[in-house]
Amino acid sequence: MKHVIDMAWTDKLAFETNMDGHKLVVDATKEVGGSDLGPRPKKLMLTALAGCTGIDVVMILKKMKVEVEAFNVIVEGELTEEHPIHYNKMTIVYQFKGKDLPMAKLEKAVKLSEEKYCGVSAVYREAVEMKTEIRIVE
Repeated sequence: MKHVIDMAWTDKLAFETNMDGHKLVVDATKEVGGSDLGPRPKKLMLTALAGCTGIDVVMILKKMKVEVEAFNVIVEGELTEEHPIHYNKMTIVYQFKGKDLPMAKLEKAVKLSEEKYCGVSAVYREAVEMKTEIRIVE
C-alpha cells in the first residue's frame, strides 16, 4: 500500500491538493513572496503528529472505558537556525480534563500511541529528539 499526494502550483508560492476529498492549500507568507492562502508546510508536520497520536489516544481510552471531558494535543517544534531549517526537537503535551482521571491509564494510552500505533511519531523519532508530557487540568 502507498499514499500519493499530487500538489499543483496555483500562484506565486501556493500549492493545492485534494486529500481524501478535502481541498488543502499550502503557501508561504507575504514577507517571502507568498499570498498567505494556507498553512506553511513545515507546521503541517506538527499537525500530522498531533492528529495521529490524538486519534490513537482517544481510541485507546475508549477501549479502556476512560471518559475525559476535554483533550488537547499540543506539539511544540524547535527549529534549527541553519539551512535546511528543520525541526530538531519536538515536545508533545497531552492535556486532559476530567474528574478522577486514572494517570496510569492515560500514560499507557500515550505510550501505546507513541511506541506502537502512531506512524507519524515512528518516523519523526528517527530524526528528531522527542519529549512527552501529560497534564491534567481543571
